Amino acid sequence: MGTPELISPRSPRVAAARRLARRNFRGKERRFIAEGPQAVREAVAHRGDGEPTLTELFATPDAAERYAEIVVAAHAAGARVHTADAETLADISQTVTPQGIVGVCRFLDSPFEEILAARPKLVAVLANVRDPGNAGTVLRCADAAGADAVVLTDASVDLYNPKSVRASVGSLFHLPVAVGVPVERAVRGLSDAGVRVLAADGAGERDLDGELDGGAMGGPTAWIFGNEAWGLPEETRALADEVVRVPIHGRAESLNLATAAAVCLYASARAQRASGGCRSVTSS
Repeated sequence: MGTPELISPRSPRVAAARRLARRNFRGKERRFIAEGPQAVREAVAHRGDGEPTLTELFATPDAAERYAEIVVAAHAAGARVHTADAETLADISQTVTPQGIVGVCRFLDSPFEEILAARPKLVAVLANVRDPGNAGTVLRCADAAGADAVVLTDASVDLYNPKSVRASVGSLFHLPVAVGVPVERAVRGLSDAGVRVLAADGAGERDLDGELDGGAMGGPTAWIFGNEAWGLPEETRALADEVVRVPIHGRAESLNLATAAAVCLYASARAQRASGGCRSVTSS
């Protein structure tokens, strides 16, 4: 397999990939960067609308040898494959310690209407989530819990921010994600689709354990998760069917966003899978 050698960070292909670190260029090109073997492996396997998601691959000679199966699969999928020295990869990469393999991918977000048409049973809605690492981690939690989709509201961070992509650890390529949806539209659409909408908030009147004990968690559910610093505003909480808090049984002041999201999503996932109901997150 012949691959062009990119020996200079000034190469036009490298310059084009490097520009994708900026949101305006990502939006214009509808491309984003996936870094590391796990993300690139998932990108190679993903197809959106019948087209390969990965369009271009850069790897150092060492990484190309170490992850030969990824390189072969990318080439077979029609991606442009390049080898490059470590300096060139560092120029494209957004990490302090690059792993030697970077992919350029097409945007892959799904229309919100398609998510609703699929009759989702478990959805995570990120409202005003501004930290890209948290957004990517919640996406990863949703994937692990078996959620059907994730929705990022119009006030949330860019899905394709390099930190969001890295924090998702490949989960970005596993489930549908809608972006730029106004929170009111998200709640209304999910409710009309028969999904119970719960707002996760530390000041909620409802307790997650109580919801589980009462057998109220087994139906289709969407969780709204808010900003890391100030949570959900009153107008967003008012849109939900219920506002639910994760109980703090110890002395911790609160849970961070990703931890609370994991607890809520797994609680719903277990309740939905339980044949005889679910009494608590930890019960057997």
